[in-house]
Amino acid sequence: MAKKQQSKKKNGKDKAGSSKPTIIAAVIIALVVGVYFGAVFVPAVKESSAPQSSSQSQAGDMSARIAEAKRMVEQQPGSADLWAKLGHLYFDSGQHHKAIDAYKASLAIRPGDSHVLTDLGVMYRRTDRPMQAVESFDKAIATSPTHETPYLNKGIVLYYDLQDKDGAIKAWRRLLKQNPNAKAPSGKPVSQMIRELS
Repeated sequence: MAKKQQSKKKNGKDKAGSSKPTIIAAVIIALVVGVYFGAVFVPAVKESSAPQSSSQSQAGDMSARIAEAKRMVEQQPGSADLWAKLGHLYFDSGQHHKAIDAYKASLAIRPGDSHVLTDLGVMYRRTDRPMQAVESFDKAIATSPTHETPYLNKGIVLYYDLQDKDGAIKAWRRLLKQNPNAKAPSGKPVSQMIRELS
């Protein structure tokens, strides 16, 4: 009996008659096939069942947010914050004229909101009214002299839209008095912007 088992082991066969290399090969093939299906088919199924993001769905989301903000403003027309929120939604969706109307409604309730005045100035610029933009930035500065953004924006409008280099430099120097390390949204230091213009 011991000789039979030894001879079977020599031949690489067990009682069932299959060889160890065949079993190992089958296990390896099963692993490879499993990895292949897991890597190829599972992500494909996940992607097909995931919600699709598109500009239409984003636009629909923005429309829904605007509709909700309008509904809230109708319920609370005396809320400066709700009017400002509606203005911000119009701002973000490129509806500049509607943003101006909403910001004006907010400012009629709370005239000294420097942030709303600044955003109103940006909307005036985007609707080709640079003088009104500068006036709005000036009001924001008068209301809150430490608010940095209206100084920067005023300089941009003066330089690029009204070709008033000296006025732009003056606005930016006032900004640097507030914050010597002030930077444009691009990351460029305002001090460098002034040097380049001087």
